Amino acid sequence: MSIGNSPEDERPFEDPSEEAPFSIGRALQQARITAGLTVDDVSSATRVRIAIVRAIESDDFAACGGDVYARGHIRTLARAVHLDPAPLIERYDDTHGGRPAPTPAAPLFEAERIRPERRGPNWTAAMVAAIVAVVGFVGFTAFTGGDDDGSKEQVAEGTTPATDKTASPTTKTDKPVDEKPEPSDSAIAAAPQDKVTVQVSAADGRSWVAAKDHNGRLLFDGLLKQGQSKTFQDSEKINLVLGDAGAIDLYVNGKKLDDDFRPGAVERLTYTKGDPKVG
Repeated sequence: MSIGNSPEDERPFEDPSEEAPFSIGRALQQARITAGLTVDDVSSATRVRIAIVRAIESDDFAACGGDVYARGHIRTLARAVHLDPAPLIERYDDTHGGRPAPTPAAPLFEAERIRPERRGPNWTAAMVAAIVAVVGFVGFTAFTGGDDDGSKEQVAEGTTPATDKTASPTTKTDKPVDEKPEPSDSAIAAAPQDKVTVQVSAADGRSWVAAKDHNGRLLFDGLLKQGQSKTFQDSEKINLVLGDAGAIDLYVNGKKLDDDFRPGAVERLTYTKGDPKVG
């Protein structure tokens, strides 16, 4: 049983004239309504702000911040509502002066995700310098006939700090403190009785997935590629929106659901504690 808010009571643009120009916004809005999605659903799935989604559906591209961003938003929204973006991009180029020259820089849509690379001390160079110093000291001591025991002590003392320093940053780099592993299949099979555990697996294709806990907090929204899976857990319930339910396998509280979702169907589901059932 699907639950959730119905799509907004929206009607497509009405233009009885057969000569009305092709509208990018009208095409996107009609496809969204046909797919049973609200503006909030599309915004959550694509991470495009609600105000920009509404503006584009009204053929207002000023809020996009430029032609490159406008094309990217059009392409993203079209895919979210199962529409071929190519004719829309071609229409945009025809009405906005054509496609600009390609930029040599990295994709602009990834700019906000790029972070400066954190560089630690060059421990390899420090290690090499320490070894050279130790070898030189041993050679000098042997040449001058110094005390062997004293040399061994000083060599040991000289090499110990270098070994400690190289071990410390390696430990921090190999395993970040805030990294949390995904629950495994065995954890799903042994799901706790006092919580609801839902695993979403894109077995037959890719699908947009949005998940919220009982407080309405967004746990995940994005595209699951074929073969990928996500696991969600809450003390009371999990709310799901599946963009292509036919491509998804669901495991609730350790058990696989035998669903009959159609390919391309949009489903809104809620699961609670106890036996797998729709809340």
